[in-house]
Amino acid sequence: MTTAQLTRPTVQHPLWERRFTLYFTARAVSLLGDAMMPVAAALAVGALYGVSGVGAVLGAWTGTFVLLVLFGGVLSDRFGARRMMVGADLVRVGTQGVLAAAFLAGPPPFWLLVTMASLAGAAVAMFLPGVNGMVPLVAHDPQRANATLKVADALAHLLGPALAGLLIALTGAGAVYAIDAATFLLSALCLALLRLPASPPPPRASPRSLLLDLRQGWREFRDRPWMWSVILVWLFYGVLLFGPLVPLGSVLIGDRLGPGTYGLAVSFLGIGTVLGGLLALRLRPARPLAAGAAVLTLYAALPLGVALTTSLPLLLTAHVLGGAALAFWSVMWATSVQTHTPPAVLNRVSAYELAGSISGITLGQLLAGPATHLASPSQLLLLSTATCLAGCAALLAVPAVRTLRRAAPGPDLPANPVDAGPRGS
Repeated sequence: MTTAQLTRPTVQHPLWERRFTLYFTARAVSLLGDAMMPVAAALAVGALYGVSGVGAVLGAWTGTFVLLVLFGGVLSDRFGARRMMVGADLVRVGTQGVLAAAFLAGPPPFWLLVTMASLAGAAVAMFLPGVNGMVPLVAHDPQRANATLKVADALAHLLGPALAGLLIALTGAGAVYAIDAATFLLSALCLALLRLPASPPPPRASPRSLLLDLRQGWREFRDRPWMWSVILVWLFYGVLLFGPLVPLGSVLIGDRLGPGTYGLAVSFLGIGTVLGGLLALRLRPARPLAAGAAVLTLYAALPLGVALTTSLPLLLTAHVLGGAALAFWSVMWATSVQTHTPPAVLNRVSAYELAGSISGITLGQLLAGPATHLASPSQLLLLSTATCLAGCAALLAVPAVRTLRRAAPGPDLPANPVDAGPRGS
């Protein structure tokens, strides 16, 4: 069809240069640690404090993230994404190390779980806005880089949950949090060794306030209808689809098929993500968001399968389809943001799109427990399924989303606009 005219990528430069290798290593190891955390939270925290406890801990993480991520985007543009990411990794070494020690010592108090989740969320708010901005600086071909990183993400989700479940069964949750702390330490080391090309010093200008920088980022975000249209849909997805899925899904799968099955199901989600990432490595739709939205309809199989099936093969198949669909969309989305946004404001624009997409998840996680008093988990996940399909239809109905065309990558790496020194001086 017209929105999916496909061409094979033309490789002009090798992907695995030193910059990308270091960045890939940093992201891969921290993604492995992160992939273990949902299982650890669902099983370890859930065993102590139930569904509402899991939702509150996850909500504290995402809530703090949403409150601070806009400032993370401004600071990344001012002081450099790499510097902010290294600092955020070191903070998370501390939070995960504290939780590791707490779980090894005995059942941790609920206030400690919430406090450490909030601090970790604040660190991620300083880390994630720079992720999008770093990719064009370390790779000549953003789509290949994004797809490769998505495959690493998928492999992490394939291995991480199984490893987490095994460690919890053999040694307890403390080992999972200790490994997570170690992954952030290695990530910080790789990012600290990363050297980006220096840009010419910026012209002298009056110091800019945080408020002015936030306003500029908002104008850039607002002036892209395709971007805010997607984030508006993602707000509803967060509340009704992504937010409730982990708390409700872990309970349903655990009750029907045993607690160990949840880790297996999440691992099969990783298999699907590998497939979606590999597909995104080979296919380049002329209209990436339209193609991504069309593929994303397959994600509806995931909440539908969790809601209805007691068959393990069908449940695992639903997770594979969901992982593949979301991975393909994610690569199309990330590449569109990176290639259609000026580098000087990319971190701030990324912060706005992150804040919008994650804020709905925060509310969905917090409401997952109370919502079970109004409807069964299965009924709530059927609502999630309908939300997924309605959102995809809405995306395809918006002309700015449907007609956005792929931007060809430039022949050379852009000069780094942020790591040569503080901005505005």
